[in-house]
Amino acid sequence: MTKLDLTPLKAALATRNPGPFHFAALYGPAWAQLHIGDKVKYGHAFLNAVRAGKLPGVIDTGTKKGGGRLYLWQPDGPEFRP
Repeated sequence: MTKLDLTPLKAALATRNPGPFHFAALYGPAWAQLHIGDKVKYGHAFLNAVRAGKLPGVIDTGTKKGGGRLYLWQPDGPEFRP
């Protein structure tokens, strides 16, 4: 099974401005080179990590828009669950 390394994702989050994002944008340019099956596995692993609280400040908005699930990066804001 494909394992998602959260360390580089946390580093990428630290450089982002607060606001909405898609996982593919956070993952970076290498996303385009992944096979579709790996994209699905990584996307699901990321969603599970967000829901488990492993990425503080990242909120699953529960919506999909413009190519995938939309997340919200809110590093200093109050955490909420829509």
